[in-house]
Formats: sequence, C-alpha cells, structure tokens
Amino acid sequence: MKKPKKNVRVTLQEVADHAGVSTTTASLVVRNNPRISQATRDKVLASMEELGYVYDRVAANMRSQNSNIIGVIVTDIANKFISEFLIGVQNKLEGFGYTVLLGTTFDSVEKQQKLISTMVEHRVDGLILNPASRSIGKTVKQLNNLRIPLVLANRELTNVNADYVGIDYQEGAYKAVNHLVRKGHEKIAFLGGVKKSSTWTERMEGYRMAYENAGLLLDESLIIDSDPTNKGGEEAVLKLLNLPDIPTAIFCFNDLVAFGVMRVLTQKGIVIGRDIDIVGFDNIPEAEIYHPPLTTVSSYPKSIGNQAAKVLHSKIKRESEELQRIILKPQLVIRETSK
Repeated sequence: MKKPKKNVRVTLQEVADHAGVSTTTASLVVRNNPRISQATRDKVLASMEELGYVYDRVAANMRSQNSNIIGVIVTDIANKFISEFLIGVQNKLEGFGYTVLLGTTFDSVEKQQKLISTMVEHRVDGLILNPASRSIGKTVKQLNNLRIPLVLANRELTNVNADYVGIDYQEGAYKAVNHLVRKGHEKIAFLGGVKKSSTWTERMEGYRMAYENAGLLLDESLIIDSDPTNKGGEEAVLKLLNLPDIPTAIFCFNDLVAFGVMRVLTQKGIVIGRDIDIVGFDNIPEAEIYHPPLTTVSSYPKSIGNQAAKVLHSKIKRESEELQRIILKPQLVIRETSK
C-alpha cells in the first residue's frame, strides 16, 4: 500500500488497512485495550510508525468530553520555589494519567487572565492556579465563572469559590521573627513582598504577633515592601540603609529577597551573622549552599504541589463536593545567617 502524501494526517482507517485489521481493532490498540493480543498490537503499532500516524486527541476529547489535560498557571518558573512546586504537581498528575499544560504569568494579572481563557479554550479538565500577587476583582469574577474544577495554590484570593492548598505563612513568619527576638534583637526589619497580597498579609501578621508577644514596639519604617525577587531585595535593603538607625536583624519575605539583601550588605562590608542577622522564607535548595548558608522557613513547595494535584483529581472524579483548604505546617531551619 502507498504511503499517504506528506502534510496530510494519516487516518486510523489507513493504519487498519495497512496492518490488515479492522478499524475497531486499530482503535483498541490506540486506547491500549488489554483484549488485543500482543501479536496484533505489534502489527498495528508497526503500521502506525511506518505511516507516521499521530493520534487525533482533539477528536477523541470531543467524543469523550474529557481531555486528560490539566492547566497549571504559575507566576515565574525561574523562581526555585515555583519550580519545586511544579515538580510536585507534575509528578502526581502524571501518576493519575494527566498531561500538564503549563502557563507562566510573570506575576502579570493581564497575562494571567489571558492564560486562564486559553486553558479553557483547550478544554482542560481542571486548573491549578498560583495567582498573580496583584490579582483583582476582575480575576475573581473570571475564576468564579469557570465551569471546571479549580485549585488555588500558595496564594489565596478573597471571594473565589475554589479549593486551596498552601503553607501557614503566619506561623512561619512568627517562628522566624520569634527566633530573632529570642536572640536578643529588638529592631527587626521586614523586607520584600507585595503589600495586600495574601502571602504578604499573613507573613505580616506573624511578624506583628512575634513583636507583640515580646512586648516590643513595632517600627513601621522597618517594613519595606518590594517585588519578591533578588532585585526587589536589593532595592528594599538600600532604602533600609538610608534610615538613621538601621536594625540588627532582617526578616525577608522569601529566600530570593534574602539573597538580594545579603548581596548588598556584603558589598557594603557588613558581615552577615555577626553585624546583622537574616532569616528568609521557603528554604529553596540554594539557601543551604549560599554563603553564608541562610536561616529560613521550610514551606515544602513539592508537598504543596502534590496536595494541589490530589485535590484537583478528587474534584474531577467528583469524590468530594465540599471545598477543601489544606494548610501545611512550616519549619524553621537555622543556619549561619542567624545562629
């Protein structure tokens, strides 16, 4: 039999004719049905390879009403916390038999809205969203209008009817700042993060609680927000250093902010761990090998991703109708920057 012309999709009928089997048999091989003998399976697979057959998943999805594709939207895959989170998500989803369609917003609300629409257009079975930090009411309306299972991860959005998986940011911040207080620090800065985002607000509550429990007076000038990046940390600490009386310790929104802070302080000749103590948040892999190794709060991104995937799968399978809110417990890891 002649091979079909290039640039023309090979049909399952052509595969069946080439292999000398019925179209039904060829279809069962494509779907990996166990009723087909190995000899027949090998013959059909050989024909598929020779003809260059590609399974038309779009057509199959239209027939089954399921795509077995999950949309995952995150803020920035270059952020090691996010990449670790994605490993947890993908490992679990692949175990359930799903394919992941990934989108990155770079923390842009506009990009996020477009990606959500694109995911829906691709008929994803469900969506895991790590929301942009400045998500607004328009985003809330868009998410509440979705007709597919939705799980928010790492950052909550007020008034969104969705499951949520994250870490207890308030407890993590409290542990970090309380550690510094117990070391004798009375002036502790809080640098980085986007104000009013849930992740910043919850950390702020933990920071404030540690101060109040120690009977210390909170100095608002020591709270400086910024993008949660290396550059954001550099900009925040430069503002801090312009104050007439700089603190003896710094709590950073995340490890990336801490790395930026440490870089500037080192350039200024300030010895970290001796002249000033620093604590980060997330415990990304670089925290342990940074110089000096960073004291930080473990937020278990892989576990969050794993749990988010499990919750979404249960919603797709309709195993649970009630909204779930899963909060993991953080752990303080003490290293050289604040021993």
